[in-house]
Amino acid sequence: MDIDKKDPSTANLDTSNQNVGSFGNRLKQARIDKNLSIDDVAAELFILNRHLEAIEAEDFRSLPQAAFARGFVINYAKFLGLDPDQIVDSFNRNYPDELKKKSVDDIESPLKPMGTLQREGRRSIRINPLLVLGVIGLIVLAVFLIRTVSNAQDATAVETDDNALVDDLSDSEQSAGAAINTAVVSGGSALDNTGSAVASNTTDANLDLTVSANTQLNVVDATGNTLLSGNQSAGSYKLAGKAPFKIQIDQVSNVALNLNGQPIELNDFAQDNKANFSLAP
Repeated sequence: MDIDKKDPSTANLDTSNQNVGSFGNRLKQARIDKNLSIDDVAAELFILNRHLEAIEAEDFRSLPQAAFARGFVINYAKFLGLDPDQIVDSFNRNYPDELKKKSVDDIESPLKPMGTLQREGRRSIRINPLLVLGVIGLIVLAVFLIRTVSNAQDATAVETDDNALVDDLSDSEQSAGAAINTAVVSGGSALDNTGSAVASNTTDANLDLTVSANTQLNVVDATGNTLLSGNQSAGSYKLAGKAPFKIQIDQVSNVALNLNGQPIELNDFAQDNKANFSLAP
């Protein structure tokens, strides 16, 4: 008599985070038990929604580097009242070996700021310095020509107004008012030149910061506005303001920084794991 036997290799298949004991499923269930949405958690922890969803789904490829992802998981577990040691231990056991190797390769070959843009496949696009200098030269020339024409138009308008006024005044009134008109025109021109110079030295820019652990961060833009100040918890921060930015970081190893979408190598500015520098596009 034939007896059907199940193949033991297919008896206990487990995909993704369907296992009740997986760290992603435990985090998700704890969040649901507390009646919290992904948006609620993102607002409290300053972690992007897509990163929280990837953690719960254990979609490691959608997460940042292992160090940052591990920090997100620890903060998420603490926020939900779970044991962070147990959660991070499960995270470490399930983290794919190939992604660990990729994270190590990325750390050993960091991007250089303002020089090379890295894309998938480790191919790079080189920026021709002569082309950059040529573009900058054209911009400077255009600004100079615009200011020259503007100043000439202002001078012509003032001269026309003075001539019209002279026609309406007597000789004695013209003599008495000449010195006053000269002083007013001279003072106004200096004021305009100063205002123009200040405006040309600033530009709009965006900063993206990813923090893996509590770190002291201060960011001030060119207008004096404080965009970020004090001890910052792990999470993602998007800032916008006028460049150049003045940036202070107490723990450079805990922070990743992008300027207008381009990664910045903070170690180039760091000394003893601290950095205090100005940054502009």
